[in-house]
Amino acid sequence: MVGVSIPDTARVTATRSADEVLAGLDPEQRAAAEAVHGPVCILAGAGTGKTRAITHRIAYAVHSGAVPIDAVLAVTFTARAAGELRTRLRALGATGVQARTFHAAALRQLNYFAPQILGGPMPDVADNPIRWIVQAANRLRLRTDRAELRDLASEIDWAKSSLVSPSDYVSAAARANRGISLTPAKVAEVYEGYEEAKRRNNEIDFSDLLLIMAGALEENDQVARQVRAQYRYFVIDEYQDVSPVQQRLLTAWLGGREDICVVGDANQTIYSFAGARPSYLLDFADRYPTATVVRLERDYRSTPQIVELANRLISAAPRDAVSKLTLIGQRPDGPRPTFAEHDDEVAEATAVASGVKRLLSAGLPAAEIAILFRINAQSEVYEKALSDLSIPYVLRGGAKFFERAEVRQAVVLLRGAARADDGEVPLPEAVTEVLSSVGWGAGHPPPGGAARERWESLAALVSLAEQFAAEQPEARLDDFNADLEQRAAAQHAPTVQGVTLASLHSAKGLEWDAVFLVGLADQTIPIQHATTPEQLAEERRLLYVGITRARETLALSWALARNPGQARRRRPSRFLDGIRPGAATRSSSGPASSKKRTKVIPQSEDAATFGRLRAWRKKQADAQGVPAFVVFSDATLVAIADGSPADRVALAKVPGVGPTKLERYAEPVLAVLSGEDPEPVAID
Repeated sequence: MVGVSIPDTARVTATRSADEVLAGLDPEQRAAAEAVHGPVCILAGAGTGKTRAITHRIAYAVHSGAVPIDAVLAVTFTARAAGELRTRLRALGATGVQARTFHAAALRQLNYFAPQILGGPMPDVADNPIRWIVQAANRLRLRTDRAELRDLASEIDWAKSSLVSPSDYVSAAARANRGISLTPAKVAEVYEGYEEAKRRNNEIDFSDLLLIMAGALEENDQVARQVRAQYRYFVIDEYQDVSPVQQRLLTAWLGGREDICVVGDANQTIYSFAGARPSYLLDFADRYPTATVVRLERDYRSTPQIVELANRLISAAPRDAVSKLTLIGQRPDGPRPTFAEHDDEVAEATAVASGVKRLLSAGLPAAEIAILFRINAQSEVYEKALSDLSIPYVLRGGAKFFERAEVRQAVVLLRGAARADDGEVPLPEAVTEVLSSVGWGAGHPPPGGAARERWESLAALVSLAEQFAAEQPEARLDDFNADLEQRAAAQHAPTVQGVTLASLHSAKGLEWDAVFLVGLADQTIPIQHATTPEQLAEERRLLYVGITRARETLALSWALARNPGQARRRRPSRFLDGIRPGAATRSSSGPASSKKRTKVIPQSEDAATFGRLRAWRKKQADAQGVPAFVVFSDATLVAIADGSPADRVALAKVPGVGPTKLERYAEPVLAVLSGEDPEPVAID
């Protein structure tokens, strides 16, 4: 069958016997390999050798004659993982086994069957589907920026992966607690317009590949017979990440047969936001009562001390949302994971960079060290700290801070604004006003992943301005822009080998000798918008993935404030409760810092203060007949709420409170902080 059948050159390389393939496997891996016929479910914890188990299982099945080599289809989720499977299978003498992603397998089949299924040639697969989203949004007269377009693309991809049509999107989004800056009804309209635009231009997207092929197998008997005659032996890697549309295609491939082996770990499900359903893995034995279930729990990656921490973290997760695996460390003992609390993010980054420097001096290669964080916007302070110590780094899964589109745009605007800067407006307020022209505002970040990342990047610029102004109170925009140029120059140095900076999501599937897990404060992990039990459970699993990336050395840290000098009111991540020492190691940012713990005020109290300040500002602005930001910017109000100054002297030190505004508004602001509701003051 052209386009589906395996080339004639595919064959078993006669270099190994079936028994030789089993040599070197541990008892559980061997049990998995010897279970050559399905249904088989391999629950494989982090570092337990799952890829080794499934490749040896395939090779053993082929070498023992249990299955023809051209009847095997191994499916995984990335081209890199599929390539790894093929490489290992070749080394085991099973050259020619088909190892592909879901999309690559569906594309190959659809290319062959297009005349039968579609009645004509294969349509183009959209290489840039966002252009059809732009077209749909324009038809609806929606003004969307780049971040909103990316969020719309993610929502449409989630809907299609979840088998949700445009007409069902509103109700499905409500059930799944989805949310971006547009209303669900508008997203549904854009989704419908996107589908129409593709049809008009005879294009399909990657989700369509799966939907069309699944539908063809369900409805076209001839196509189904040919595909099922070809592929009779299925192995699905990372099964915890399967989405409804992928499961539908898999079910169609099987056609009621049960020669299927799935492998995965629900403890590592971190892509539910993109449609992944760990329930397919967790419920496998219920759907296949005769299934052989093998548990791989011997961890060959991490030291027992790191394994113990990972087990303690995940044991607190809801039991219906995990694999119920308990890892057993197989490596020699190593150092215990460390926990460090810092006054602010700058102090945390400085301490982490110093720790990296010590490891490098001890002979550990830079490529064996990683700094992992929850969101990409956290990278800037670590890029700066590493650059200050001349430590090369590589940013994985995202652009370096000063290369991000929103940051480049903001820097251009700040340069333009500097020409008209007379120094009357305090630097943080001037920066905030410039960034407000591109839609940034203080307070909570907007919904939607891309929009949130954009907001966090701009918030990082505001934070840099506040930090710069605290160090140089008379600084103007020109001075700040020069500082940004110096930072950008230092962080853009080319590297061949360096320390890895990565988000927790992009670190999945990787491992290093030494890992620094940073920024582990509540509202960051779990992320602020994670509110449902399911979302919180996924955030816990994300931290679990981070912990299990480390082989020998693991350091966990958090900061109590964003910038030096701010009130230290953050809390360590709730996920660390019960697993970190009762008295965390304290690292100070300066000689004046105290070793005693600062009282931590609940975040809700800060929010309430901020709300009272905004209410007062509105009354004051209305009385003056000016926009609210003329009184105080949101960034300044946040800083006031954060610092809770008790008198005029303390208020004067808050970024954004210059002499003029101190004279005008000190009394009412201090009254608001005392719980009063002052009347607007008259301005001459």
